[in-house]
Amino acid sequence: MPVIDVGIVGLGATGDGLAHSDGETLFVPGAVPGDLVRVHRDTSRIAVLEEILEPSPERVQPVCSLFGQCGGCSTQALPLPALLEWKVSRVEHALIQAGFNNLPAPSAFQVSPLSRRRIDLAARRVPGGVILGLHRRHGDPVDMTECHVIEPALFALLTPLRAVLANLGALTGDADVQVNMLDSGPDIVIATDKNFEAADRAKLAAFAKQQNIPRVSWQPRRKAQPIETVVQQGPVKIHFGDITLSPPPNVFLQATRESEHAIGDAVVEALPALNRRDPIFELYAGCGTLTAPLSTKGRVLAYDGATEAIAALKSGAGGQRIEAIARDLSRQPLLAKDLAKARVIVLDPPHAGAGPQIQPLAESQCKDIIYVSCNPKALEKDAQSLRKTGYDVLSWHVVDQFLWSSEVEVIVAFTKDSKRLARRRS
Repeated sequence: MPVIDVGIVGLGATGDGLAHSDGETLFVPGAVPGDLVRVHRDTSRIAVLEEILEPSPERVQPVCSLFGQCGGCSTQALPLPALLEWKVSRVEHALIQAGFNNLPAPSAFQVSPLSRRRIDLAARRVPGGVILGLHRRHGDPVDMTECHVIEPALFALLTPLRAVLANLGALTGDADVQVNMLDSGPDIVIATDKNFEAADRAKLAAFAKQQNIPRVSWQPRRKAQPIETVVQQGPVKIHFGDITLSPPPNVFLQATRESEHAIGDAVVEALPALNRRDPIFELYAGCGTLTAPLSTKGRVLAYDGATEAIAALKSGAGGQRIEAIARDLSRQPLLAKDLAKARVIVLDPPHAGAGPQIQPLAESQCKDIIYVSCNPKALEKDAQSLRKTGYDVLSWHVVDQFLWSSEVEVIVAFTKDSKRLARRRS
């Protein structure tokens, strides 16, 4: 493998350092802009960092001893303000690539360390116990003995969780574990190849009682099969504004409580002037993260294909100004004529974007669309469709809720309303 010295000139989309050598772009994990580094490379464009010859003035000491091993964080060698600036630039690049050249100035928000409330973990049985943590990049799981991202209460749960997993007969190899810190306490889903026998269920019940965990559920790792509740020792609750609901296991939540409020506030701020009877169409609503704040401004029609999440929202909304509708928008997108009834449309699609729903959105007569995205590349593609039918960017707000990673959330308000655009430009 050739060894070369290169200067790092930027960051790639996944947070790797970018360098140029012999007309090629190289990606150097662990390097930051301004570093002069010695790397070795094989036939791929990924180079392995051997030595930092001259550190960048921006380089900082990573806060976690597992950095470089655990795959959860890729950018701890840069200060958080620089990372927020980089994420803003990634979103700006996506919007420019989509054809929006006269962008307004963005606003941005970054969550605090030790604030993440949900995590998807890998578990593996090894001689003497169980490893519980995140995967190395393209590799095996690393035991999470330290973390500066997740809530302290969530981190404290890992030691007893690791112990009970080690005693489960169903865990013979690998397992997946999701923990959501709800308002009622931790909600845990364990995915194994084998279902739990009676002895395992008794151990999980004792663990749940000792740790004050309302619910523990099971699902198969590789089969499309409903999640089964194994332990239920109390109500499972989460609050979105004035709405209290009982979410299903494995429910999607924003990564932190801070970011949930920041995203909701940004969406509400981007709304046009409404009266309480105006219809707001919310697409990919989940169990109501955005539905609650939207319902304070108008009448919300909330659509999602996750039937259990919609059922929870419907039950929790009660007499609120919300109609929750189960509809798989990837298979049965709303038509432009349906969307024409909306005063404003809010969508928070999955990572891949709005898919077949974007063209009816672009062709709708609705003047205002607020798009929440966790993927700049998908946003770029969908925003192109909106631009081609006359939409422009009214405002955009970046939320960094995934500290020290390349992930970013953005709220973009698109409009065809010439008066709103004129006020923005004045």
